[in-house]
Amino acid sequence: MSPHATGRRAVHRSVAAGVPLAVLTALVTAGPASAHTAGEAHVTRTATLGDIPLGTFSNELLPGAVADDRGVDLGGIGSDIYPAGRKGEYWTVTDRGPNGQIKVDGTKRRTFPVPGFDPAIVRIRVSGNTVKVIGSIPLTTSAGKAVTGLPNQAGRDEAAYSYDARTPLPYNPDGLDTEGIVRAADGSFWLVDEYGPSLVHVSARGKVLTRYVPKGLKLTGADYPVVEALPEVLLHRKTNRGLEGLAQLPGGDLVLAMQSPLSLPDTDAGEASRTVRLLRFSPKKQAVTAEYAYRFDPVEVVDPSEDDTSELKVSSVVAVGGNRLLVEERTDKAARLHLVRLDRKADILGGRWDDEATSPSLEQLADPAASGVPVLSKRLVVDLGTVAGVPGKIEGVALVNRDTLALINDNDFGMTDGTGAFDARGRLVDSGIETTVTYVRLPKGV
Repeated sequence: MSPHATGRRAVHRSVAAGVPLAVLTALVTAGPASAHTAGEAHVTRTATLGDIPLGTFSNELLPGAVADDRGVDLGGIGSDIYPAGRKGEYWTVTDRGPNGQIKVDGTKRRTFPVPGFDPAIVRIRVSGNTVKVIGSIPLTTSAGKAVTGLPNQAGRDEAAYSYDARTPLPYNPDGLDTEGIVRAADGSFWLVDEYGPSLVHVSARGKVLTRYVPKGLKLTGADYPVVEALPEVLLHRKTNRGLEGLAQLPGGDLVLAMQSPLSLPDTDAGEASRTVRLLRFSPKKQAVTAEYAYRFDPVEVVDPSEDDTSELKVSSVVAVGGNRLLVEERTDKAARLHLVRLDRKADILGGRWDDEATSPSLEQLADPAASGVPVLSKRLVVDLGTVAGVPGKIEGVALVNRDTLALINDNDFGMTDGTGAFDARGRLVDSGIETTVTYVRLPKGV
C-alpha cells in the first residue's frame, strides 16, 4: 500500500451529490451539520476528500499505467465502504474508473477517458472535516498486471470508446467494474462486479485469486481463475446493473445484491419490475447456498421527485448481526434503508424462478407474494431523503454502532455525460461534486 498526499489544484468544489455510509466512532468532537428536531435522524459530521491527480495516484501503484489523466482527480471511491478496524478508518473501493456517455449519430457511446486506470482498494481516514487516503492496493491479474476497468465481452458489454467517443478501445476479459467490498478474517478481500456479474476474491495485496461468474458466461482469456458458480439466470442482468451490494455475515458467509431487476424475459420486464435478487454465498463451499426475492418500494415512495421505476437500485447491503441486513434502496437523489432478515423459508435457489423459461418470470409478477413467492419482509429504519445534509447517489453504507451510520457517495470522478464533459484541450470540465463521508445518527438505532 502506498500513501498519497492531496494536492493538484487549489480548486475546492462544492459538496453536492453522493454520500454512502461509512464508519463513525470518532463523532464526539463534531457538532451537528444542521438543526434538527429531537428524536429525528440527523447528520453529525461531513468530511471531504481533497484533490489527488488520478495519474499520480495510479502511477504510484502501477508505474506507467496512466499517461494522461485529462485533468481528472481521484474519485469514485464511494462504490462501497467497510470498517478497517481502527477508529475513523475504512476500506473503500473504486469502480471501473472515469466513464461517461456521448451520443454519436443518435447512439450513445460509453467513454473511458483514462483507459489505463486500474480499479483499486483504497484505505481512508476521516479526520475532522477531511478524508485522507492513507493506503491503496491495485487490483492485478495472476501475472501482476492491471485488471483495468474495461468491459469484458463484445455483444454482452457496452463497447468502450476514447474520451471524445470517436476511437474504439479494446475489450479486456480481465476488466472489472468493482462495487461492494468486505475484508475477510485472513486479510483477503471480497468484491462484487457489475460486468459478469461476478464475485471476486482478492488477496491482501490485490491479486485476483478467483472470479466467480454465472454458469454459462463462457468468459475466456482472463489472466486469473474464472469459476462458473453463480446461478445462470444472472446472465440476464441489465447492462451496467450487475452485482452492486456485498455484506459479510458473522459466520463468514457473503450476501450479494443485484443492483436492479433482471431483464427477464426482456428489457421491458426488467425496467418495470420492482423485484431484485439477493444471493447467499459460502466461501467454504465456494457456492451459492440461497437466493432471495427482495421487493422495492414504489419509486415515488423512495424518491417523490421520480416516476421512473427503472431508477430504483440496491447499492449497499450491510450485515447488522445474525442473519439481519440493512438494504439500501435508492435513486440518484434519495435513499431509504430497510432492515431485513434472511429467512430460510424464503430461499428460492434452484426453483422455478431460476428457470428462464418460467412465464411469467419473477420480474414480471406485479405482486410476487400473491403468486406464492416468499418475498423477504422488511422494516424501514431511515428515509435518508428526509435527512438534511445527506447528498445524493449514496453507494456505500457502514454501521458504526447501533445508532450511527457512515455514508459515502460516488462522485463519478467529477465526470458528466455529453460533449461538454471535456474542454477543447481534452481536459475535464469538473462537475463540482466531491467525494464525502457523512455520519448520520439514528435516534431509534438499528
